[in-house]
Amino acid sequence: MNLREKIKTKKATIGVIGLGYVGLPLCVLFAKRGFKIIGFDIKEERVDSVNKGKSYIQDVDEGELNKFVNLQKIIATCDYDKIKECDVIQICVPTPVSANKDPIISYVVNTVEEIVSRLRKEQLIILKSTTAPETTEKIVLPILERSGFKVGENFYLAFSPERVDPGNKKFTVANTPTVVGGVTPTCTKLAKSLYESIIDNVVPVSSPKVAEMTKLLENTFRNVNIALVNEFAQLCERMGIDMWEVIDAAATKPFGFMPFYPGPGVGGHCIPIDPYYLAWKAREYDFHTNFIELAAETNENMPYYVVNKVMETLSKKGLCPSKAKLLVLGVTFKRDVGDLRDSPALKIIQIMGDKIGEIIYNDPYINKIEINGHTYTSTPLTEELLQNVGGVLIVTDHTAYDYNWIVANANLIIDTRNATRNVKDAKKKIVKLGKALKV
Repeated sequence: MNLREKIKTKKATIGVIGLGYVGLPLCVLFAKRGFKIIGFDIKEERVDSVNKGKSYIQDVDEGELNKFVNLQKIIATCDYDKIKECDVIQICVPTPVSANKDPIISYVVNTVEEIVSRLRKEQLIILKSTTAPETTEKIVLPILERSGFKVGENFYLAFSPERVDPGNKKFTVANTPTVVGGVTPTCTKLAKSLYESIIDNVVPVSSPKVAEMTKLLENTFRNVNIALVNEFAQLCERMGIDMWEVIDAAATKPFGFMPFYPGPGVGGHCIPIDPYYLAWKAREYDFHTNFIELAAETNENMPYYVVNKVMETLSKKGLCPSKAKLLVLGVTFKRDVGDLRDSPALKIIQIMGDKIGEIIYNDPYINKIEINGHTYTSTPLTEELLQNVGGVLIVTDHTAYDYNWIVANANLIIDTRNATRNVKDAKKKIVKLGKALKV
């Protein structure tokens, strides 16, 4: 039975390297569709958790995971020798950037090195990690070709970008269209066939670099538009205009406008990182993505803007910031998810560390965080706490929070998400981004 037949009959064994926010949901979805899965991770605690049927990813139902583990449809391991048992190998490892905003693709390279020493004929390798265009063909392919096999004949290689939106109940891996681009037409057809077995709509493109660039365009689009409204918010504040009212009014236009909203910065794995992958690759072609880099810079400066706003607001309220106690509400990068990756809240707390007398936080999804060697523990939210802090800084607008109750008991609210938009009769307590200070 060749690879195409194995995929069609669901006899193919699917390997997933990297059991994080992309990899683990992918494992469960393939198992639901009848495939056997071998999950790989270098973190023993993740492997142990999966093999016990315990989910550490919010979007993965623990009952489902446990069922497929008990049926031996999902097996997790740290042993890369089991790559030989896989007909399909999907790479879902991190691709962060350094402190200097240079791409770190060592996780991808190291993973491919593990694969090539175990590569056999009739295997399909799919890179899903976000990366710069040409990574699949200029970095991954040459390593795999050291095996002596020929792509498109002995083994197959494609890129298919992940499109995971943590916490999104409407659009999941199964119903979000996926893009695939293979090194050869046969590679594309095999990758398309694979994903058609689990995903409603699969979109083939002419090459891996088109698929790679597609991912960067999607997230750079968001980054640029968020930067636009963040800059608008600062201007509106200076002009005494309510930015949130402006956005609501503009959103009534049925064409040519898509609402984006200001905030304390951008977080998650993709949006803060993808523009730097694009800018890094563009320099290889003597091209400078000035507009894109400016947008990224604007968003990265938002935590500093928020801290300045906190300092100014506390001072206008007659509080000395260096002696004030501040409660931060929400530290995850996104509403209603337990994901801290590149959360602007962490940067805000770090910047405020030596400027505010005492910083405490509450987040129903995160028990502890560590910043600059200091461990913060989520403080229970009580009336007494709200009444005894100088101010409350809303960084992440979790729906579990009762904002009417919070505003009623707090002395001052600094709202970076417009979470208090429906709270009435307490406007003098509330200061927002994109709205002039009136405290």
